[in-house]
Amino acid sequence: MERPVTSPVKRLLFGTAGVPHTSEGDSTLKGIERVSALGLDCMEIEHVRGIRMGADTARAVRDKAESLGITLSLHAPYYINLLSADRGKRLASEKYILTAARTARLCGAHSVVFHAGYYGAHPPEVAYEEIKKALKNILSVLKSEGNPVALRIETMGKRSQFGTLEEVLFLCRELEGLAPCVDFCHIHAREGRVNSFQEFDRVLRKLGRKLGPRALKSVHFHVAGVEYGRKGEIKHLDLRESNFRYDEWIEALKQAGVAGTVICESPNLEADALMLKSLYHSKR
Repeated sequence: MERPVTSPVKRLLFGTAGVPHTSEGDSTLKGIERVSALGLDCMEIEHVRGIRMGADTARAVRDKAESLGITLSLHAPYYINLLSADRGKRLASEKYILTAARTARLCGAHSVVFHAGYYGAHPPEVAYEEIKKALKNILSVLKSEGNPVALRIETMGKRSQFGTLEEVLFLCRELEGLAPCVDFCHIHAREGRVNSFQEFDRVLRKLGRKLGPRALKSVHFHVAGVEYGRKGEIKHLDLRESNFRYDEWIEALKQAGVAGTVICESPNLEADALMLKSLYHSKR
């Protein structure tokens, strides 16, 4: 009988986007071991270039994570585009999300993070309805399969990408089984602001207001430094080399009393994750 996916956490966990750089190998199993040895709490399995994990490996990953108390999530492929002008690519994108969710279930990951796509020729309001329709189909399939993994649509950093904070939160309100992945460096890069305690606090309050107080107790956040320009995000940076006010961000999280997972995506992967965890626990 299949065991249930790990239940939501009751505290704030910190971890890495993928296998830590200091792991002895680049496998997911070695990554989980290293995350645990470092004193981190979680890891996002990065299937951004395709899902190639077989069932036996997925079960081994689940067992390893459970034995070490590491919470897992999974990032679906980057090439998903639910707004492609090519219908075949749209259907393939739906399949990639389904495959990611099925793999996540096998390996015990509680969430699948995905990028929805690019506006292309679609006006934002048309893009919203097209993505809503596609996700409604995907969620219906997962519900019929009894798959409890949460799909998490990510806020995006380029202005050409679907995924403003408002778009993400409204979709999550409308579709049962859909949850947000709030990427704060993406919001900062896209808006050219949202980089102070007051602005971080407003984002958190909006999350609670739109999705209810329980949403603040099951958050999934991405964070990194970011270089950006007129069109939004250019690349991730180490936190200390960026202008992202991570100290004020941590203070906002602390005061809001959020629980869930924080995934660090900076190039200085585990070092920045450890720094954030230490900073969080040093604040009263």
